[in-house]
Amino acid sequence: MSLKKLLFIAIVAALVASVFVFDLTQYLTLEQLKQQREQLTDLFTKQPLLMFGSYFALYVLCTALSIPGATILTLGAGAIFGLAWGLLLASFASSVGALLAFLSARWLLHDWVQERFNQRLKAVNEGVQRDGAFYLLSLRLVPLFPFFVINLVMGLTKIKTWTYYWVSQVGMLLATAVYVNAGTQLAEVESLGDVLSADLLGALVLLGLVPLMAKLILTLLKKRRAYQGYTKPASFDNNLIVIGAGSAGLVSAYIAAAVKAKVTLIEKNEMGGDCLNTGCVPSKALLHVAKSIRQTRAAQRLGVQTSIESIDFARVMDEVQNVIQRIAPHDSVERYTELGVDVMKGEATLTSPWHVKVRTAEGEQTISSRSIIIASGARPLVPPFDGLEQVDYLTSDNLWQLRKLPERLLVLGGGPIGCELAQAFQLLGSQVTLVEMAPRVLSNEDTDTSALLQKQLREDGVDLRLNHRAEKFVVDESGQAKLLTEHENETVELAFDRVLIALGRQANTQGFGLEELGVQVDKTVHVNQLLQTNFPNIYACGDVAGPYQFTHVAAHQAWYAAVNALFDPFKTFRVDYSVIPWVTYTTPEIANVGLTEQAAEQQNVSYEVVEYDISDMDRAIADQQDYGRIKVLTEPGKDKILGVNIVGAQAGELLAEYVLAMKQGIGLNKILGTIHSYPTMSEANKYVAGQWKQAHKPEKLLTWVAKFHRWRRS
Repeated sequence: MSLKKLLFIAIVAALVASVFVFDLTQYLTLEQLKQQREQLTDLFTKQPLLMFGSYFALYVLCTALSIPGATILTLGAGAIFGLAWGLLLASFASSVGALLAFLSARWLLHDWVQERFNQRLKAVNEGVQRDGAFYLLSLRLVPLFPFFVINLVMGLTKIKTWTYYWVSQVGMLLATAVYVNAGTQLAEVESLGDVLSADLLGALVLLGLVPLMAKLILTLLKKRRAYQGYTKPASFDNNLIVIGAGSAGLVSAYIAAAVKAKVTLIEKNEMGGDCLNTGCVPSKALLHVAKSIRQTRAAQRLGVQTSIESIDFARVMDEVQNVIQRIAPHDSVERYTELGVDVMKGEATLTSPWHVKVRTAEGEQTISSRSIIIASGARPLVPPFDGLEQVDYLTSDNLWQLRKLPERLLVLGGGPIGCELAQAFQLLGSQVTLVEMAPRVLSNEDTDTSALLQKQLREDGVDLRLNHRAEKFVVDESGQAKLLTEHENETVELAFDRVLIALGRQANTQGFGLEELGVQVDKTVHVNQLLQTNFPNIYACGDVAGPYQFTHVAAHQAWYAAVNALFDPFKTFRVDYSVIPWVTYTTPEIANVGLTEQAAEQQNVSYEVVEYDISDMDRAIADQQDYGRIKVLTEPGKDKILGVNIVGAQAGELLAEYVLAMKQGIGLNKILGTIHSYPTMSEANKYVAGQWKQAHKPEKLLTWVAKFHRWRRS
């Protein structure tokens, strides 16, 4: 704690102690007020401004220091100044004093409490941010809750200062008026209990419930407005219908079946969605082949006499399909049927908030459900380039049908998908040209991260065309396909045999009745923190909902969507995006969690950086993988982890320790104190923590330690 804070605490403690040491509270009693009333009233008549100002300052001081006596001072305001002036004085003095107590608690302890109990306070912070004014108003309206406790506790939350002040001003006004009015009739008040009768206290308690009741009524009205024009069924065929059998849909259905709910899962294409059939699984299988080629070539440098004479691309793609088939039973109709899920293969269309029409090979039927989850995923984004219809373009959907390796492959897009597939096809034998309109690939990564990958891509032979904006596709008289790009105000022609468009993905929001029903949709389906759409019983999760298009995030969201859909309003959970990891599976791998430097600067977050060069690691050297680095962002002067970026072999595996650390509030000191097996790549996590420790060693303390050791040698 800083010297300023320690000095402030000492001053406050001295002031509070002096009040009790000199027994000053004896002057803040009902008896004293009655005895001194005439003198104080006379003084107010003679010197109104001085008396008003002095009383105001005394009231503010007592409230700010949480000294008992605010009730007597409020009575005194009415007794001395009358109802109007007394109410004005007491209302503003109590609010200003409460604000000072609030600000003191916030300055002294807010940061420490938020850091120390970060995970436990997450729900509280979200509630305060969302409904803090409602809750505070309820507390202020009910005089059962000690106001000084409210002042101090609220200072530890993230409620805005202005919100705290005006809500306190309004919320305390009624109880203040009751006491001020009683003060005007002080002679009739025998005890403080006379001021608040049981009936009056009950009325104030009921009044305190008004803000919460108002919020509940608004919620019910909003819900009723959403369902206007629709008739809710008296009973339902299902507890839950899930549309889409990708990662989000499968997890949603699995959870529903696990808690014995009646659930129907509808999928019009292949079970497993994009991840299994056209995304994560086939791309990683192809990358495995590419890395095997790299390792085989590297083996020659290690004394292993081997060479790659040719690559049977058709067989490679067949093996990719074999991988899909081996994993497919995990997501199959048979498995989910055994789990208790009713699986329907067909096209789903929402016809009401509770009804879904399903078109199958056998015909159409309409089924009902209390809740519905939209998990329809996403598809490759293909902008309407001029001339695109002239070329037989590839996307991550149809790429896996290839059986002939393109001699010249043009990859349009330098994001994760584009970089992964460009590198893979280059190693498989294509001459790959990667076109990116930005000045670097992976524009969401830090500049140095992009540079490390660009260096490797170029070493692999990929022709990187950065700052090239795609304009149009043309096919010349000889049948040669070309992409015309704009680069530095000049047109550059890039010839190719096949083109892969890897410009991101767009949510599947059309074709199953969302817009006709009135579900709010833009680029994705609009959802709140419970993953509800504007129809509270219709939820969305996965790529169709955003904001992250990762398989693991889709599964993460699915838990929240399923549990909320099945148990609302009895129990709900707000989706947590606080610690989201992501990995780009190029060579080197790129793994992230939390903030990058680029994101921290954009968000004006203060940070320190510590880096460790993996080329120094024993295991990395032994495995010929001595390249890359680990970068950790921490709070200035603290070991709290704000973000991690790893570039290197097994980066995705190394990241897991940091994901756990950030989720559980563990800092670099704890990682440094954890034993890591030798020799392993995971030691890099310990070494980067060691470098942070070295940079933050207590120099003054070590100077005294050195003197101690000199003394012991003498």
